Amino acid sequence: MQLKENAVYSLVVPTSMGVRITPVNSQPVHSSDTYFMHATSAETNVASISSYLGLKVKVLTTFVKDSPIARFIKDDLASRHMEYEGKEVPQGGPWGYRHQFNIADSGFGARGPRVHNDRAGEVGRTLNVKDFDLDKLFGQDGVKIIHMSGLIAALSPETSTFCLELARAAKKYGTKISFDLNYRASFWKDREKELRDVFTEIASISDVLIGNEEDFQLCLGVEGPEAGGKDLLGKIDSFKGMITRVKAKFPNVEVFANTLREVISTNQHLWGAIMLENDNWHVAEPREIHVLDRIGGGDGFVGGLLYGILRGWEPEKWIKFAWATGAMATTFLTDYAQPADEEQVWSIWEGNARVKR
Repeated sequence: MQLKENAVYSLVVPTSMGVRITPVNSQPVHSSDTYFMHATSAETNVASISSYLGLKVKVLTTFVKDSPIARFIKDDLASRHMEYEGKEVPQGGPWGYRHQFNIADSGFGARGPRVHNDRAGEVGRTLNVKDFDLDKLFGQDGVKIIHMSGLIAALSPETSTFCLELARAAKKYGTKISFDLNYRASFWKDREKELRDVFTEIASISDVLIGNEEDFQLCLGVEGPEAGGKDLLGKIDSFKGMITRVKAKFPNVEVFANTLREVISTNQHLWGAIMLENDNWHVAEPREIHVLDRIGGGDGFVGGLLYGILRGWEPEKWIKFAWATGAMATTFLTDYAQPADEEQVWSIWEGNARVKR
């Protein structure tokens, strides 16, 4: 994939930042009184792979003015080596704007995790291209890849327009576009026609398109996978068929990727992935991984995939690194992986969990 040369930023992500609070010791929310809090968003989960491994990342977002939660988020992004830019929106009183709260336990064993999103008054719903200088960002500074998520594109009519305008500006200036469809039924309620049009346009000018069988069907109207075997390996051909149909509808996309997951228990998964790069298939066959907290595993996969592209590696390395960064993310209590270096990631791919002294 040919990336823009001499760009200041390797990766830019538009996002709505919030915080997640998680009960300690893998306990459920309804029976807990002690929580761990960290800043989170799907898009910065993706970008963390690149930022921790030394690439220049920028976050486009919005903040509640004078909010201690906003300060907490800014400090967290800085600690993750990310630049950020965002309008300061006045809170408007106790019933005004705020950053979203994600209340989620990790589950344990036979008890699956449960997630409760509290997004009323979310300041990220006000994201607007008028608050950013896109000509400077894409034209003067330069961006190699912009990564967008369907979570932001569907958050509000304003953010749908925001993502469309970002994609159009990126295309104009030669920036590659990555789009993770991330369908959420509650976001699409009563907006199906509007959002189908938005997602279809963004997908049509994207260079990297990520999704699962539900995403491709419900966001883009592409027929899902046919019934395959009983296990993940047996289903790979049916997933390939689905991606082939997506490629026929969106021929300008260079890379399609799809993770594969089978949950044996909360803490034991089979984890794999398939990728179509131009006309070449790459498969990471499902392998067992042990899960501390599953949230962010898919984002970690996308982050590793984009990192491999940004580093200019051969495509067969992209999916291996992505598989490993996705698996790594599930070993952290944050929603994002924090790789120490590339060697640590490759050790996960190789199945080498021996101590390093």
